[in-house]
Amino acid sequence: MSEVLRLLRGEYGERRWQPHRDPVSTLVATILSQNTSDANSSRAFHTLMAAFGGCESVAAAQPEDLAGLIRTGGLAEIKAGRITLVLQEIQRERGSLDLDFLKEMPLAEARSWLMQLPGVGPKTASCVLLFSLGRPALPVDTHVLRVSRRLGLIDSRTNAERAHRLLEGMIPAKDVYSFHLNVIEHGRRVCRAQRPRCGSCVLREICPSASFWDSG
Repeated sequence: MSEVLRLLRGEYGERRWQPHRDPVSTLVATILSQNTSDANSSRAFHTLMAAFGGCESVAAAQPEDLAGLIRTGGLAEIKAGRITLVLQEIQRERGSLDLDFLKEMPLAEARSWLMQLPGVGPKTASCVLLFSLGRPALPVDTHVLRVSRRLGLIDSRTNAERAHRLLEGMIPAKDVYSFHLNVIEHGRRVCRAQRPRCGSCVLREICPSASFWDSG
């Protein structure tokens, strides 16, 4: 793993953590990102926030009021219902829409707390923890899963849920943020799902899959 980190850092740079949205907004945005493109989910999130002004107003709305605003993100009715349930559950348990308390929890407990919310899996929980709270939680999206399998970091049959636990255990906490962003960029540019560009891959010499794709 240290060589993977070094080579990716040399190719794409060292990523320094910067605060993103507040944790609740990140939670809503990540729910919207499920099963759609970044562009579509971003459009849906900004449309939703422009209409309601913030997550407190979203929590008080009816799901059908949300659905019409987030159709660009796909699965509008499902996501609208999920967002409403999640926000109301946070308010019920915590008394307000504030997740900053997760900063002080042990990482495993913080992830478990988020995952008990309706429709929140390991990727969504990890996005909140990493991007909004600066915790070393690794979100495993399709790019991270694909690149990690091809590199042999995890078995080709390892599913995303198990990959979260395995990969996070391999990466030093200080490198999780940089690894996540660099692998996503690498997956988009080079290690693509179809016709990966192995000839120009910085990881070619340590990747057991390079010869397979070269011969394919």
